[in-house]
Amino acid sequence: MGIQKSKIDLCPVSLPLGKSHSVDTSQRHRESDSKKPEISLHDVAEHSSTTTMPTGEREAAEGVEELPEEDAEGEVFLKFVILHAESDTSEALRVQDLLQNDFGIRPGIIFAEMPCGRQHLQNLDDAVNGSAWTILLLTENFLRDTWCKFQFYSSLMNSVNRQHKYNSVIPMRPLNNPLPRERTPFALRTINALEEESRGFPTQVERIFQESVYKTQQTIWKETRNTVQRQLIA
Repeated sequence: MGIQKSKIDLCPVSLPLGKSHSVDTSQRHRESDSKKPEISLHDVAEHSSTTTMPTGEREAAEGVEELPEEDAEGEVFLKFVILHAESDTSEALRVQDLLQNDFGIRPGIIFAEMPCGRQHLQNLDDAVNGSAWTILLLTENFLRDTWCKFQFYSSLMNSVNRQHKYNSVIPMRPLNNPLPRERTPFALRTINALEEESRGFPTQVERIFQESVYKTQQTIWKETRNTVQRQLIA
């Protein structure tokens, strides 16, 4: 169930209609999960931060760039997660690389990098609440995937119900196969989307992904985790 250092273990994200999202009854998955170590978002973040850059550039960046700090359990609060259709995994990886290496917004992950063998709803909750921004990759494939529709509605409700998550959902139309504005769900049309083909894209990125917003969310995330841990111990 792990993501190896040398290769991303991509996990399918779409679910067939009429089947439960919360229960995995595959005996093969249970047997394989029992033999493999548990993987955390820190492992995924470490992988995404180190495998997308050449060795020389990575070593130079590590000497200058300050990566997000870990908590006591080695968990890292991520900068962003990209939610995408299963058929858009390669495009999501390209956008991840763009944000991390061209704009220095790291670490971030795509949903396909979440641990396999776990419930999709648990992965979605961990991804959205374990990162500062949720990017919805709006392509022609996005609305064809029922799971993607669930993802964006859940993300929007999360941003409404949690004050610190306000404005944390970012629709993005990538260069390749973007979803036309007129076909975009109304709920997403009310949010200013990142337009990669726009000349103002770099300015948009700089305005949205502010370090002060990240630090605020990171602090709340740590406090919430500590509260839950104390309750479990009590």
